[in-house]
Amino acid sequence: MEIINVTDIAGMEFPAGRRTRVMVGPGAKLEATNFVMGHVTIFPGGSVPIHSHEQEEVYFIVEGEGSIEVGGEPRAVRSGDCIYIRPHLEHVLTNSGQADMVMMFCYSPKTVAAHWAQEMKGADQA
Repeated sequence: MEIINVTDIAGMEFPAGRRTRVMVGPGAKLEATNFVMGHVTIFPGGSVPIHSHEQEEVYFIVEGEGSIEVGGEPRAVRSGDCIYIRPHLEHVLTNSGQADMVMMFCYSPKTVAAHWAQEMKGADQA
């Protein structure tokens, strides 16, 4: 058995206003065979910018509120919501609240998300 605590992971702070901590995945303290899982704090006004990828993904909103758009369909989201995102669909998650939004993500198959490097370089997302 392996146990980690999210507070022991420094993570990465992104220009779009969030801190992402990969809990399970390539380069993480834990590594699974088939998936990646992480913890994200989106600061007020911040986002996971629009992007798409080949993996299927799930977002689980732990706390806070905001909006998500998947495949051109916008929806409000709040604590307790679970969103399934099919592969290749563009999606964006935005914190429109006054407090931090916390969400967990899980995607498969396991790879490093290309949009992270693009965002850090300042490249447009899509």
